[in-house]
Amino acid sequence: MGRMDTLHPPQQMATKSKCKEDNDEKNGYKSKEIKASPAHSTAALIVDEPEETDPWDLPELKDAGVPWSALDTKGKVLRVLISVGKLILLLGFLYMFVCSLDILSSAFQLVGGKTAGDIFQDNEILSNPLAGLVIGVLVTLLVQSSSTSSSIVVSMVSSGLLTVQVAVPIIMGTNIGTSVTNTLVAMTQAGERNTFRRAFAGATVHDFFNWLSVLVLLPLEVASGYLFVVTKLITDSFEIQSGEAPDLLNVITDPLTESIIELDASVISGIATDDPEAKNKSLIKRWCQTFTNTTLMNVTVPGPENCTSPSLCWVDGNYTFTLKNISQIYNIKKCTHLFVDVNLSDMAVGLILLALSLLVLCSCLILIVKLLNSMLKGQVAVVIKKVLNTNFPFPFGWVTGYIAILVGAGMTFIVQSSSVFTSAITPLVGIGVISIERAYPLCLGSNIGTTTTAILAAMASPGETLADALQIALVHFLFNISGIILWYPIPFTRVPIRLAKGLGNITGKYRWFAVVYIICCFFVLPLLIFALSLAGWKVLVGVGVPLLIMLIIIIVINILQKRKPGWLPAVLRSWDFLPLWAHSLAPCDKAVGVLIAKCCCCCKCCQAASDDQEDRAEQLENNKTTHTAVYDNHAMSVENEAEDGMKIELNILKMTTL
Repeated sequence: MGRMDTLHPPQQMATKSKCKEDNDEKNGYKSKEIKASPAHSTAALIVDEPEETDPWDLPELKDAGVPWSALDTKGKVLRVLISVGKLILLLGFLYMFVCSLDILSSAFQLVGGKTAGDIFQDNEILSNPLAGLVIGVLVTLLVQSSSTSSSIVVSMVSSGLLTVQVAVPIIMGTNIGTSVTNTLVAMTQAGERNTFRRAFAGATVHDFFNWLSVLVLLPLEVASGYLFVVTKLITDSFEIQSGEAPDLLNVITDPLTESIIELDASVISGIATDDPEAKNKSLIKRWCQTFTNTTLMNVTVPGPENCTSPSLCWVDGNYTFTLKNISQIYNIKKCTHLFVDVNLSDMAVGLILLALSLLVLCSCLILIVKLLNSMLKGQVAVVIKKVLNTNFPFPFGWVTGYIAILVGAGMTFIVQSSSVFTSAITPLVGIGVISIERAYPLCLGSNIGTTTTAILAAMASPGETLADALQIALVHFLFNISGIILWYPIPFTRVPIRLAKGLGNITGKYRWFAVVYIICCFFVLPLLIFALSLAGWKVLVGVGVPLLIMLIIIIVINILQKRKPGWLPAVLRSWDFLPLWAHSLAPCDKAVGVLIAKCCCCCKCCQAASDDQEDRAEQLENNKTTHTAVYDNHAMSVENEAEDGMKIELNILKMTTL
């Protein structure tokens, strides 16, 4: 019995279609092959979303202009002239930016310089390491110059009011205080979210490096005296002769800044060293050229014990005379700056300069960023990015960062201010020309550069105070070198970059948090530490240690939540068990938004009220004219009153909606 193969329905349909195609070919018809498009799954439409770009990637600075090859001779000449003009403008704005930073420092010294000198007078407070650290931070914030605060410390050590061991924490504090300037500069780029994210992270990477270095090196110094011992060995080992600190950038900026204001730097140091004459002197320099004449004169003294020597002492009746050198200062040439003859207090002049310098600083910074955005396009941007951000080939890739450190140190040595250098690279990080990974070693180099300037300045001290002044400068230098060894050589230890990026992400989302960070980091936290240290070590340990332990536990849990959540109990794998305000800034953001909206609403209401008053004044004038025209027609006045009432009701409704 033969076996029958049964065809399944799909096979039958395929056979029928094949037979149909054969019949068509026999009859002379050509069959058209129709290809179906590949099927698309609806799941793909849901899953295949555009990938989010990394906000830390450097943006492409595209050239929207006409290519160089497409320009004629006239266009090429015009473009070259425009580029040269932009470069000259850029250098001019950069010069004004540096000068405004110098004037800003002078303004802060006028406003808080004498207060800074008074702060340094209390030696009992300064003997506490934490109090000394905080005083270094606050004084540098007041005078906006680590060089000025360091020079005060050096003068106090030289005069014997402070020992080098007590001055070490103060020097650490000056290192922290100087990093606030570039953080404030980053605030001027808050207009665009990603730009502000990068700029704020590029500025605060300096802050995190300084704070972390202090967190490790201050306890080490208190326990072992590491910085004091090493610098003492260095100063004792070498016979260093006194020299003179070079003037590099000051040669260019001094003609402008000294035509605006000149300060007498000896006044702050005099107040710090308890000089009674300095307390009543003005910081504003009146006489730029003086002559001091010292003569040996007869002077009366209370008794023989007050004589300069027994051989130079004689008594005439009730009077005792001695020979003494008397110095008289003769004013020769008056200064020529703007405020030399102004009868205003130091505080008033300081506030005026503070407002003007901040205005010029912000204006120059905005214009510099605009010019850089217009210049760094196309091939120029590609070349600059490659030069600044590219590493050396494989075996020597690690060398690039250390070369960046040397570049930062060299540039800071030239401009003689770490604040100027770090404030200048902050906008470049914001617009995406320099990556934060490259800005970090540049900031570390600037820390070293500013200490080399202090070393040269210390070498200009007189011979009897040279050793102590140089040791303090070397403490500053060794502190920054130790910080670099801690937080740079191994990529894993570059914690400041990760912390700065985390803070940049927060401030990019909640821009108001940048103000909170500056207030808390540079004012609230130092003052809290200062208050606890004044209360005694028992209070400090009782409050500080639990807070520190809690902070460490939170950090460890956060790290485990991201990397090893399985190691944690189910409850601790997220912070959702806490109230929303305890683990998210969203409620605070809503509150800030409501507050800003109310302020704007108040402004609009005030504007609406003023407009309403103007409308009412116009209505009254129109009513008077109408009343005069109709000879006080009673019917028309009733109609006008009704119209006025309706308008008032409408205005009330408008203000209610606002």
